[in-house]
Amino acid sequence: MKRRDRKTDFPVSQVRRYLEPGPIVLVTSAFGGARNIMTMGWHTVMEFTPSLVGCVIAGGNHSFELVRRSGECVINLPTTALTDQVVGIGNSSGAEVDKFKKFKMTPAKAQRVSAPLIAECHANFECKLADGSLIDKYNFFIFEVVKAHAAPSPKHPETLHYMGDGVFMVSGKIISRRAKFRPQML
Repeated sequence: MKRRDRKTDFPVSQVRRYLEPGPIVLVTSAFGGARNIMTMGWHTVMEFTPSLVGCVIAGGNHSFELVRRSGECVINLPTTALTDQVVGIGNSSGAEVDKFKKFKMTPAKAQRVSAPLIAECHANFECKLADGSLIDKYNFFIFEVVKAHAAPSPKHPETLHYMGDGVFMVSGKIISRRAKFRPQML
């Protein structure tokens, strides 16, 4: 492995380009007759059982109050086939436009929450607020995934990972080391 001794200073405000926690997702929400879709990159798996996911939703985002008031949402996993919709949804406000109609996303009925699923997405994770104690301070929501839906194929879909400056990385080749794991660590 090549050593990388020579490094230059890097702006701390840009570290997300290297640490972005996972694929870009589309979060759907609904409350009081309103619904919305937002593009999100700031989320992290926090626990396996129960399945907890932490998310940052900016206070100025139209989805913030919908999610806060309903205490639920759906985290939808788009593939690279939806790249233009992902960008368009992220560049528009649900306070001004119905994003389902504008971006031709099909709302589907969820089983455990009132927010809709997005039919075009590879997977949908229905979430209920598990802990809201960090919302006021950090806009950080902790959700429990209460129902999950995923397409059976492809097993490893191509997903988008935001690098900043309008640039995405696409999930790459799959490397398996399954045989080296202890069974309880899989």
